[in-house]
Amino acid sequence: MSVLSAVLDAVRSGAVEVVDLTTPLRDSTPILRLPEPFGNTRQFQLEEISRYDDRGPAWYWNDIHTGEHTGTHVDAPVHWVTGKDGPDVSQAPMRTLVAPAAVIDKTAEAAADPDFLLEVEHIKAWEGEHGPLPDGGWLLYRTGWEARGEDAAAFLNADENGPHTPGVSAECARWLGEESPLTGFGVETVGTDAGAAGGFDPPFACHHFLLGAGKWGLTSLRNLGQLPATGALLVVSPLPIVGGSGSPARVLALVER
Repeated sequence: MSVLSAVLDAVRSGAVEVVDLTTPLRDSTPILRLPEPFGNTRQFQLEEISRYDDRGPAWYWNDIHTGEHTGTHVDAPVHWVTGKDGPDVSQAPMRTLVAPAAVIDKTAEAAADPDFLLEVEHIKAWEGEHGPLPDGGWLLYRTGWEARGEDAAAFLNADENGPHTPGVSAECARWLGEESPLTGFGVETVGTDAGAAGGFDPPFACHHFLLGAGKWGLTSLRNLGQLPATGALLVVSPLPIVGGSGSPARVLALVER
């Protein structure tokens, strides 16, 4: 039996489960909002072309209006000034888009403190229990934030002092970008940075270090609780937008049961 036949049989039998990690796209999908004077992306929208009517009697279809960084999406290195000479989203290597995943769970900490920051020491402790991070793989950061995903106000969690969402410290971001063996970092929140990261040194340190190192970001993930700490295979499918800084993506995980 070929390797691919064995995989197909395992999926059909349930020995391998395919877990969808993607947030559905609709007009209420929460999106990042930057303060003035910065530009913002538009809300996702379907615009009907025809639906079994005079505009097209036998077919239904829509135009879509969206930004590259809407819903579950990929951040390409070129998205940030530190990675401006790096690849765009159409140039993502296949070894990045299909790669092993590790999951670190800080749900309890984020529930107690929405501004909770992942530190290098947390990752080192995880490695002490589960082994080293996968070379060329992804670290997926579970915070329980997906539970807020149907309520934009709760998901963005902003007040007069700005948004309050969990993320990583500046030092942890530097370590992820410059020292870890990872190809990318994924989160449940609207962006890879913490809500308060605009005040970090450097600002938005996860974008600064991760994308500056030619690595990739992944946001607005769901169902990370269905994944093991190690052993899942991540499949990331962004649109190959030539020159694109990112793209909405369907993200799947293959998990042995």
